[in-house]
Amino acid sequence: MNYRCPLCQHPLLLNDRVWCCDNNHRFDCAKEGYVNLLPVQKKRSKDPGDNKEMMFARREFLNKGYYQCMSDRVNALAQEYAPSASQGLDVGCGEGYYSHRLHEVMNQQGPFNLNGVDISKSALKYAAKRYPEIRFCVASSFEMPFEAESFDFMLRIYAPSLDDELRRVAKPGATLITVSAGPQHHFALKELIYDQPRPHPDIESQIAGFELCHSERVQQTLTLNDAADIQHFLAMTPYNWKFTVDQKQHLMENELRCELDFKIEVFYAI
Repeated sequence: MNYRCPLCQHPLLLNDRVWCCDNNHRFDCAKEGYVNLLPVQKKRSKDPGDNKEMMFARREFLNKGYYQCMSDRVNALAQEYAPSASQGLDVGCGEGYYSHRLHEVMNQQGPFNLNGVDISKSALKYAAKRYPEIRFCVASSFEMPFEAESFDFMLRIYAPSLDDELRRVAKPGATLITVSAGPQHHFALKELIYDQPRPHPDIESQIAGFELCHSERVQQTLTLNDAADIQHFLAMTPYNWKFTVDQKQHLMENELRCELDFKIEVFYAI
């Protein structure tokens, strides 16, 4: 599976660790193994995506297995709804925790090549070094550097994207699994921040060019006693900046119990 040039959309070919198109646009592979296909002129900031601190916090938290219940269910659904998939894409793959676990499971039932795309170079430096069996590239999920109809399976966990772009890179009949926040997700944190906390909207997702064929929620209570784990958990949530220093310190000195509520949906490309 080849990339397409983010500048002219022509195919990229790999030659001695350099991806190059026929217009001589060149993109070197980093020493860690990923390729940066996000041109400077298309960046909205100097270092877009999650910074090193956020990436480190999420990596340390996920590696403890606190979200494994969701990852396991995603992988089971991938095996059920895409048993013969051979070309996969993890949209917004981050540091590769979910990518790696999916890749291992899907290869149990046949050859499965997996690509990961994320806008954070910090995250992909880690991902590519730790999981060399997966192909990673730095790029925006709103303008992905892949040819049309490249993938028969795609995963999107909390990542923003464009419906048209998802459909463009999906083969007809491709399976797409998405994960988003269920109504009660992290509700205990909301109760500490807001006077009148509201659940996340419980609505059926619609993605243009795809048909929803399955939806479910994975729920459990997260219990954290280790101060470092609590710190990492807070740092990876969108509520981190709403807590005061004193509130964070209090949470790290006590047991933290919080709802996990993942909405998992399965779509087919039509």
